[in-house]
Amino acid sequence: MAQDIDALRDDQWDRLRDMIPGGRAGQRGPRCDNRRFVDALLWMARSGGRWRDLPERFGSYDTVKRRYYRWIERGALDGFLEALTKEADLEWLMIDSTIVRAHQHAAGARVAKGGLDAQGLGRSRGGLSTKIHVATDALGNPVRVLFSPGQRNDITQAHALIEGFEPDAVMADKGYDADHLRAAIDQIEAEPVIPPKSNRKMPRDYDRALYKERNLVERFFNKIKHFRRIATRYDKLLANYRGFVILAAVAIILR
Repeated sequence: MAQDIDALRDDQWDRLRDMIPGGRAGQRGPRCDNRRFVDALLWMARSGGRWRDLPERFGSYDTVKRRYYRWIERGALDGFLEALTKEADLEWLMIDSTIVRAHQHAAGARVAKGGLDAQGLGRSRGGLSTKIHVATDALGNPVRVLFSPGQRNDITQAHALIEGFEPDAVMADKGYDADHLRAAIDQIEAEPVIPPKSNRKMPRDYDRALYKERNLVERFFNKIKHFRRIATRYDKLLANYRGFVILAAVAIILR
């Protein structure tokens, strides 16, 4: 029988196996099938379907949903990304962002403070949206993923994207051309590869040949939007949407 296109290959599962929390054998045997559970989450991420649409081969949708929410609370998916990024090629660091339109049902979450802003939703001419900010390594694999309301400027997350990394160069488009960011890049002894804005009085030169490699971060956004649940935000809570984005990022690294 052909392998399910949403299922992990054996080599991919081998890299994740020891990172999975729970589900290990006890006195009554394994509590759950970890691999089937991860495959169920991948199906949800790729299809963009509702929980109740989950095929029966993955088990009870309600059980899968509850366990996913527990993983979100425990930060399990963040642990996967953190572990996999230890293998990152940090010769270069590339930063960028993309806007994701939110479905009308994504609004209306009950939150104590912050409203839409607290849920990473912003209002613009096109409607509600969320912005995904990403730093990728020299291979175009994600090493950090952040979120903000869709109308926020890219530069607001730039410092957080590069914090803690020590690459040889940081690449970004001209939207990131700010003196304070260039100073931060200089402080980590990296080369800023950022085209100057047209209104900069004293434009700084940059490595034009190296800048061409920045398309790798744009390719990452193209790949992640093949996951329908990421390309359109359906989740009311940012934490739940964020979990699927991190899962998609992990799946891309495992390719």
